[in-house]
Amino acid sequence: MRIHVPYMCRVIPAVLGTKPEPCKGLSAVPLNGDRILIIRKGSLPADSIWFLEVDSKYVRDQKKVLGTEVVAWSKGVIGVSEKPIVISGPSGVGKGTLISMLMKEFPSMFGFSVSHTTRAPRSMEQNGVHYHFTERSVMEKDIKDGKFLEYASVHGNLYGTSIEAVEAVADAGKRCILDIDVQGARSVRASSLDATFIFICPPSMEELEKRLRSRGTEAEEQVLKRLRNAEAEIEQGKSSCIFDHILYNDNLDECYKNLKKLLGLDGTTAPSHQQCKASLKSNGVDLQSDHTVSKADNKILITSGIPGSENASKNLSVLLLLS
Repeated sequence: MRIHVPYMCRVIPAVLGTKPEPCKGLSAVPLNGDRILIIRKGSLPADSIWFLEVDSKYVRDQKKVLGTEVVAWSKGVIGVSEKPIVISGPSGVGKGTLISMLMKEFPSMFGFSVSHTTRAPRSMEQNGVHYHFTERSVMEKDIKDGKFLEYASVHGNLYGTSIEAVEAVADAGKRCILDIDVQGARSVRASSLDATFIFICPPSMEELEKRLRSRGTEAEEQVLKRLRNAEAEIEQGKSSCIFDHILYNDNLDECYKNLKKLLGLDGTTAPSHQQCKASLKSNGVDLQSDHTVSKADNKILITSGIPGSENASKNLSVLLLLS
């Protein structure tokens, strides 16, 4: 007799984000059904706390976009969350590419603040994704009503960052990235938003002109106008007190490496992830040694050494989950 066994298809989820390196061992604690807290044994403190997101809002959104099961790795941070990031630079310098690389490698850590503009969308640009495309009269009214954090007239069009766009990123538990020009950066610096300001500079004007022309998206008059504006922006970026850091995009991979270093994403310090933020109160627990983990409400109790021993209570840490 033959028994027919139906073929069982196992779906392998897409894994987003940068996953942790292999370690000697780990402890795992489920959190509210949407994430799993991972504490890596034998790791330095800056690399010891990770989260595997299995049913968070970010994961659910990515399931719809990709049409498959999704999980996402994100690195925890001990301490307070980091500031929003303002990235500026002349048109064609590659700041958009750098931001895309950052968000591809760390998809659940950052959120991109989508700017508003009155210019027409280019081919392949989507409303609400690349920009919020709007009518000039509508945007002017919103500016007058105080709904914008910054705005500027660039190349004959209005560009701006609404307060709502920045709040939407923070509400999603992510670190906000603002891609704005020098005028906008100056306005944000003068506002109440406490941010880290980074200016991306081309290696030379000749190289910038080459990049602008290679895009093939604008007429000659528009290219020349962007080059004139770029000279003024570079001068302001280098000489003003707006920016905390200046990066030269001579080599894209090297510039991206330096950007990650500025943001603490090169492994030397723990990057921030608002969604996975935690505060650690410790009596001297050694996360590189063997330890046990338990959960009580929003607290994770970490005990190093042998449970029940005389020294166990002296090596107790409390991880307070702040998300």
